Amino acid sequence: MSTADSAGAQPARTQLRVGRLVKAHGLKGAFKLELYTDDPDGRFVPGSTFTLQVPESSPWHGRDLTVREFRWMNSHPVVFFEGVDDRTAAEELVKAILWIDQDTEAAPAEDDAWYDHQLVGLDVVRDDVVIGRVARVDHFPAQDLLIVKPTGDDREVLVPFVSAIVPEVDIAAGRVVVTPPTGLFEDLPAEPDDEPAPDAGAAADDDAEAGDATPVTAGDRED
Repeated sequence: MSTADSAGAQPARTQLRVGRLVKAHGLKGAFKLELYTDDPDGRFVPGSTFTLQVPESSPWHGRDLTVREFRWMNSHPVVFFEGVDDRTAAEELVKAILWIDQDTEAAPAEDDAWYDHQLVGLDVVRDDVVIGRVARVDHFPAQDLLIVKPTGDDREVLVPFVSAIVPEVDIAAGRVVVTPPTGLFEDLPAEPDDEPAPDAGAAADDDAEAGDATPVTAGDRED
């Protein structure tokens, strides 16, 4: 959700990502939302203002949006904003990401929830050995992913942020403990062939003798 800033003696502030405008809805400027918050009814109350993440070429670049109305329609979150009064205006904002200021000292409501800025930079530990560091957190509808940079490796490993694979997050100790499945952080060894490759000459002789063999066609071949 966030990146932390330094603010001296004042409480540090960070931008939290709370939603994305997925598509225009109806003719009156409404949007269907993709939510990145566990409290949408609290975040999208009328009067709430969000910073927009849009391309610099967008006429909305550098502007904020203020909620006019938020409702649920067929279990989907729908939001109206002040100044967006028709579908044409809404279409200009599709795919925009909504951010809101949040004190970094404020803790998430759930005991097992963390802001992105709390997770980025933590050591990733497996079997008491540091194997990498959290580079960022990616959010998807099905689940969140910890993007891990393995130690001494330029790859990025995508670790599902679920308790079965990330059983412990210790912010104070600066680490997350992982129990990944085999092969997630290292390449699996190639399995040896069960049978030796046929001799090229022998294969040619066999083909010559098998003149009535049925060829494999596009219809027969299993991709």
